[in-house]
Amino acid sequence: MTDAYARIDKLSRQIHHHNERYHRDDAPEIPDADFDALLVELRALEAEHPDLIRSDSPTQGVGNSGLAMFEPVEHRVRMMSLDNAFTLEDVHEWGSRVDRRLDGEASVQAYACELKFDGLAMSLRYENGILIQAATRGDGRVGEDVTHNILTIDEIPKVIEGAPEVLEVRGEVYLRKSEFDAVNALRAADGDPAYINPRNVAAGSIRQKDASKNAKRNLSFWAYQLGEVVGGPELTSHFATLEYVKSLGFPLNEHAKRLDSLDKVVNFVKTYEAKRHDFDYEYDGIVIKVDGLGLQRELGVTSKAPRWAVAYKLPPEERTTLLHKITVSIGAGGSATPFAELEPVFVGGATVTNATLHNADQVKKKDVRPGDTVIVRRAGEVIPEVIGPVLSERPEGLPEWEFPDWCPVCNHRLVRPEGEARTRCVNYVCEAQVRGRLEHFVQRTAMDIDHLGEKTIKDLYDAEMITDPGDLYTLDYERILSWDRYGDTTVANMQAALMASKDRSLGRLLFGLRIRHIGATIGELLAKSFGSLDAVIAADEASLAAVDGIGPIVATAVHTYFRVDRHLEIVEKLRIAGVNFDGPELDDTPQTLENMSVVVTGSLSRFTRDEVQGLIKAHGGKSPGTVSKKTTALLAGAGGGSKRTKAEDLGVPVISEDEFAALLESGELTKSARDENAN
Repeated sequence: MTDAYARIDKLSRQIHHHNERYHRDDAPEIPDADFDALLVELRALEAEHPDLIRSDSPTQGVGNSGLAMFEPVEHRVRMMSLDNAFTLEDVHEWGSRVDRRLDGEASVQAYACELKFDGLAMSLRYENGILIQAATRGDGRVGEDVTHNILTIDEIPKVIEGAPEVLEVRGEVYLRKSEFDAVNALRAADGDPAYINPRNVAAGSIRQKDASKNAKRNLSFWAYQLGEVVGGPELTSHFATLEYVKSLGFPLNEHAKRLDSLDKVVNFVKTYEAKRHDFDYEYDGIVIKVDGLGLQRELGVTSKAPRWAVAYKLPPEERTTLLHKITVSIGAGGSATPFAELEPVFVGGATVTNATLHNADQVKKKDVRPGDTVIVRRAGEVIPEVIGPVLSERPEGLPEWEFPDWCPVCNHRLVRPEGEARTRCVNYVCEAQVRGRLEHFVQRTAMDIDHLGEKTIKDLYDAEMITDPGDLYTLDYERILSWDRYGDTTVANMQAALMASKDRSLGRLLFGLRIRHIGATIGELLAKSFGSLDAVIAADEASLAAVDGIGPIVATAVHTYFRVDRHLEIVEKLRIAGVNFDGPELDDTPQTLENMSVVVTGSLSRFTRDEVQGLIKAHGGKSPGTVSKKTTALLAGAGGGSKRTKAEDLGVPVISEDEFAALLESGELTKSARDENAN
């Protein structure tokens, strides 16, 4: 009992602390997933030991009290939080509990599903159609009066024609990701540190005393529920409520759905879990509600949450874990990159044991130290990153980490060239760099040589058979056959793959040589512009820089590379091996997209993404990764996400694959695309 009491006491104090940091200060120290884990543990302990439940337990209330500088607002109808579901099994269990509580007297005919936005919950009170008060949720009973800041949000109606005598609309104030990026760009220009996430910026903006500062943030709002209503229409379902709120002029997220079975709800959850990064706003879950308002009343509420709703939480993209050690890895170009060795943590759909710390400046700026509890972020397929330490968990006296002076691989001194953020090992024959250059040469997007993975390259390097890409074409296969793990089939496949690679395009070869600043696209551009490797080698800087898309920095890098004897020796080895040095023949493709910029997004059915971008470039156009005012058109397949939203906001035509084909043919947008843009 003593151990349980101590743990409950510690958990309660931790949760209260983090509640204040989140709700009162808008400066959370830990991710939502870690906070949820603390709360789940506390509830489990209280269920085992109900006599230890305290009146001030965080399981007995909602949120936290507000700041003293704002006037308190007592909610006429409590603003409750929601119980969470962390798995699809939890969703089914919630559905079963709903059915059992109804006990056959009624049945759920439909569910309403909405995205759970990552912003700040808000109550808007109208009397006789005039907005008189806006308040935060606070602890659910008492919030903060932030009317002066809410009045700066254009999307929120200030006067409503034909409104009831009293109307309380609830929703979420949030910051679009594009606006968040713009705010951070301004902070970077002023030398200020970047904000961590849009939610904190939105919440902090609402709590500004000076409303003019909030107005500059371009906050947005989505309505999702009604609170107190006097004199309004008789509504029988939640979805009808949403439609009514929309008819009054409030913005409503277009992805809200009414579904007639729990199986369809689960499919909805799966769909929007996959779309998590497709839109210009963040959401961290799906809210599922019994749609019938009569059933909601029958199901009732607990001390803090309605029984008729649940919030499915998407897998967390941020978690905390222990930072054991900071190590430095050496890349193919000599970059010395610090990495965090972590206590394994499941985040972003994968178990993470290592995360990047980018460079020495970032380690110092974030002030992360071995022994810290740190926040780790992994979103989609992005490389895991350490966001920063949880300072309240830092052991006393923990020393700062110092960037090493010597390469951990070859023990040469590390240097940081003037004007660069990266520290580098400048020893060209450092094993990490040699193997890195070889691994780059054989990768799929370069020379695409199968059966030469990292382990095989290490074996060949350790046997002193290879030190550069040219050596790959003079391997002693009889010697390799004598090694363990290398049988006849393995060696034959390796030999065949190397032979096939000799016919790869010149652009791939240029990329494979790992010339600084030369990516796959620039490699193909050089190949097309000069026609052969020998012509690229012979070109002066002015000729290289004159190629559209090259520029002086790339031109200097290419020219310098081919003035180094060891690089020319590699070229001669490749020439002797019979590797292709010729570029593509000049074609007569009509340049119908000259001076045009076409961005591609979404899932295409008629073309692949690479095919589209190749066609755009072949017809003289450009295909950047982002939409801007200069974009000619956005080719959008299924989805499209934030690029489609930005195109629509900027008035950039959004075209289909058929309209893209017509644009290639004629060099002009179809009438329908022009008309849509005009509207």
